Amino acid sequence: MSFSLHFSDLLPYWPVFLEGAWLTLKMTGVAVVAGVSIGTLVAFAKRGRRKWLSKACSVYIDAVRNTPFLVQLFLLYFGLASLGIHMPTFAAAVLAMIINIAAYAAEIIRAGLEAVPRGQIEAAECLGLSRWRIGWHVMLQPSIEKVYPALTSQFLLMMQASAMASQISAEELTAIANTVQSDTFRSLETYIVVACLYLALSLLVKLLAWGLGEYFFKRRRAIRRAAAQAGRKQPAVAEAAAIGAGKRRTT
Repeated sequence: MSFSLHFSDLLPYWPVFLEGAWLTLKMTGVAVVAGVSIGTLVAFAKRGRRKWLSKACSVYIDAVRNTPFLVQLFLLYFGLASLGIHMPTFAAAVLAMIINIAAYAAEIIRAGLEAVPRGQIEAAECLGLSRWRIGWHVMLQPSIEKVYPALTSQFLLMMQASAMASQISAEELTAIANTVQSDTFRSLETYIVVACLYLALSLLVKLLAWGLGEYFFKRRRAIRRAAAQAGRKQPAVAEAAAIGAGKRRTT
């Protein structure tokens, strides 16, 4: 029984693969920006003094985090259609992604806000800073910096979950793969190519997230530079201490 891979059969479909990859990346980008913005508001509202609003945010987060993303997608696309509200597949997929990532981002950001020492907030209040400046400079920026790796992981998970949008015929990468393999009957080769494209997109998202983190979190760069300088100074200090100890022994 012979076995061989024929990737050459997929060459005519490369433009289609790239279009699907671009749509996947675009869906993820829109969902991440909007979802994190909404999640930030939800995180502050959940920690707020208005009990009814905090409770409503808790119900929203629990409902989203405890139901499958595919069910949420079907509710938006098929459920609303049964009520006479018809949405394009791209809009339904992106809206479902926004709702999903906002709930997860809200809990991640809330955990970062809880880690901010109460003394820092009280000190800012004593200095007369407004609530908005305290929320932005004292609470949000340090908390985002702390939970940024967790947010980045959530971005990657959301990009991979976008493959479920193929179930409502959104022309993203997985839907393109299903079409190509049905045309060429090269299932193994098709999904190997798609897996490599998802891997490339994940690396691209991680690179973009790292670059944004380096740009916005200047304190992180300062700490790394200080640690590097301290590391360079330590051998010189140790050598000087050894020389001093040798001189004391000789005297």
